[in-house]
Amino acid sequence: MPATSNKPYRVGRSKTGLGLFATKPIKKGTRIIRYFGPILDSRIPEQDEIENKYLFELNGRWTIDGSVRKNLARYINHSCRPNAESDVRPRERKVFIRAIKNIEPGDEINYDYGTDYFKAYLKPIGCKCDSCERKRKKLRAEVRTERAKVKARAEAKAKKAGTKAAKKKKLNGHAFSKPNGRARA
Repeated sequence: MPATSNKPYRVGRSKTGLGLFATKPIKKGTRIIRYFGPILDSRIPEQDEIENKYLFELNGRWTIDGSVRKNLARYINHSCRPNAESDVRPRERKVFIRAIKNIEPGDEINYDYGTDYFKAYLKPIGCKCDSCERKRKKLRAEVRTERAKVKARAEAKAKKAGTKAAKKKKLNGHAFSKPNGRARA
């Protein structure tokens, strides 16, 4: 018999790797999960030099290293139009992820990672969130439509020019009618 979890989420395959997905309905305002790991102090040089993609800065001094495997919140992906947000509590040195929209079972849980992370990690490779993918898809469709319009206009113009040339050629040296209707060459 498979083990059932009372947690409203699970780790699963996402378009960008692994992600955190709702297994039960999550109401807007609900605290979903805590982002945790060792607390790093930027005043200690060896802790300040740690680099990984799971660092969550609480303030100028304290940072959570969320790279520990038990921290399932680390699987929550970025979105420019998220359904959750981080609830940062620097004095308590805690971060919770909270729903800002109703989340249905099967939906991927996501939040905005912020400008610094976006510029450092996402912008160079292009944001892969659903919102940005839809935007790119819409832009590509608009470009295709515009190209088709330009092509159709060019073909119509060429056809019109061809028709004019054929009429001109016909008028310049071929059959002219006499008033009585007989052709003269």
